Amino acid sequence: MMHAAPTGSQAVAAQAGRTPLLQLDNISKVFGGVKALKAVKFDVMPGEVLCLAGENGCGKSTIIKIINGVYQPEPGAVMLMDGESIEGLDPARARELGIQVIWQDLALFPEMTVAENIAFEQNLGGRPRFVSYGKMKDAARRILARLGVTIDLNRSVRSLSIAQRQIVAIARALVRDARLVFMDEPTASLSHAETEALLAIVRRLSADGIAVVFVSHRLAEVLQVCTRVTVLRDGQYVGTFPTEGMTQTRLTELMTGRTFDYEVRKTDLSSAPVVLEVKGLSRGREYADISLEIRKGEILGVTGRLGAGRTELALSLFGMTRPRAGSVRIEGREIALRSNRDAIRKGIAYVSEDRLSLGLVQPQSIGDNTVAAVLDHLLDATRLISSRKRDDLIRDWIAQLAVKIGKPDDAVSTLSGGNQQRIVLAKWLATNPKLLILDSPTVGVDVGARAGIFAIIHKLAALGMAILLISDEIPEVYFNSDRILHMRNGRIVGEYVPGATTMEHIERDVHA
Repeated sequence: MMHAAPTGSQAVAAQAGRTPLLQLDNISKVFGGVKALKAVKFDVMPGEVLCLAGENGCGKSTIIKIINGVYQPEPGAVMLMDGESIEGLDPARARELGIQVIWQDLALFPEMTVAENIAFEQNLGGRPRFVSYGKMKDAARRILARLGVTIDLNRSVRSLSIAQRQIVAIARALVRDARLVFMDEPTASLSHAETEALLAIVRRLSADGIAVVFVSHRLAEVLQVCTRVTVLRDGQYVGTFPTEGMTQTRLTELMTGRTFDYEVRKTDLSSAPVVLEVKGLSRGREYADISLEIRKGEILGVTGRLGAGRTELALSLFGMTRPRAGSVRIEGREIALRSNRDAIRKGIAYVSEDRLSLGLVQPQSIGDNTVAAVLDHLLDATRLISSRKRDDLIRDWIAQLAVKIGKPDDAVSTLSGGNQQRIVLAKWLATNPKLLILDSPTVGVDVGARAGIFAIIHKLAALGMAILLISDEIPEVYFNSDRILHMRNGRIVGEYVPGATTMEHIERDVHA
C-alpha cells in the first residue's frame, strides 16, 4: 500500500492552519466477510473542491454512503465535522450537518416541477402543513440565481435535459444550507459544453465556501477543477495529493497500481487505400472547409477545445445532419447521406459521446442492445427474427469483446461503464463498418477499463478498419492515433504526427 507524501491531506491541512470541515480516520467496512474499505482516511477543507478518485469497485460509493449515514463503519472509526465527532450518523442527521450527496441517477421526481423538486428538501420533516407554492418558487428562484442559471420553475423535470436536471439536483442540495456536497459522476452523461457549465457552478459553490467532493472518471476535468485528489485502490487509502503538477498518467498509475507503457503508434499507412475522403465540407457556423482523409487501418485523432465543431462534423459524416457544401467519398465513391440509415448502408458506424441516451436503450437487455442495428440481418425465411441467428451473434460479440455480463437477458443498465461501452461497440461492429467514428469513447469509463477499450480499437485498426477518434483528452489521441487534427472554431488549424511532435506541443496549441 502506498502512503501520501508530506504534501498529502494532513500536511496541507496543517500548513493551512485551519480545521478541516470533514475529517475521517480508520474507516473500514465489511460486507459478508468481504472488506470493502480498510482503514481509509482523508479530510476535506472548507470551500475546497476535492476529487475522490479510483477505479470502479475501489470503495468510493461505500465511503460516501458512510459519510451520508446510509452505512455504519466498523468499530474504531473516527469521523469529525468541524473537529467534533459525528459518529452514528443517519441520513437525516447528515442533512442537518449540511452534508448532501448528488448521486449519478440524481433521484429527482420526474413528474414534479422544477420548483417542487428544488423545495422538496425544505419540506421534509416537521409537522404536516399546507405548502405555499409562492414561497416554494421564491426559494427555488433564489437558489438558481445563486448558481447563476435560469430554468422555468413550472416545467416538469421529465422535460429537462440531463444538464438541467443536474442543476436542479444541485439547487435542491443548497436549499438545506449544504456545507459539503458530494457529486457522483456529475458529468458522465453531459456534453462538453454542458460539462464546462457545470464546472463553472462547482467553482461558484467553492467561492461561496461550500466544499465539493467530486467523483469522476474524466481525469482532465478532475485536474482542471480540483485542488487536491484523494486516491482509493481496492478499498484502501493510497494518498491525498495536490493536483498542481499532477498528470493524467501519474494519476492513472496511482489509481490502478500499474505502470502503463505509453507508446505512440508506429504504422506506415502511406500505401494503404483511402477509405474516407472529405473535401471542403461546411455547415454554417458549425464547421467550415473541412478536408481530411483516413486510410484503411488508420486511426485519425481529432481534438480541440469545447465548441470546436468536432461532434457536429461527426454527425454529418453519419448522416444525422446535412452539410451545405463539400463532398464525402467512401472508397473513392462520392456519397450523399440523407440519414443515419444511409450511413450504415455505406459502411459507416458512429459511437456517440452520449452513451446513456443515444448509444444504448438502458431498460432493454444486453442482447437486444447488441443486435439493435442489424435486425434486418437476423431474419429467417418467414421474415421473422431467427432466435438462433440472434443468440449466435450476441454470443459471438460478447466473447470477442470480452464483455463481463451475467446473462444476455439482463438489462444493459446493470453493466459497468466500461462494459456498457463494449456493448455499444458490439452493436456497431455487428454492422461490419468500413469507417468507425468514435466520439469521446471513454466518457464515464474508469481508467482501467479504458486500456481494454483502446486495445479493442487498435485490434480493429490492425484488421483494416478506418477509425475517426474524437476526444478532448489529448493523451488519448496522442497515444492512440496515427495522425491528429486540431479543430478550432469549426476549422482544422493544425495536423500532428505523434512522436514527431510532443504531446506538450499539442497541448500548448490546443489551449493557446
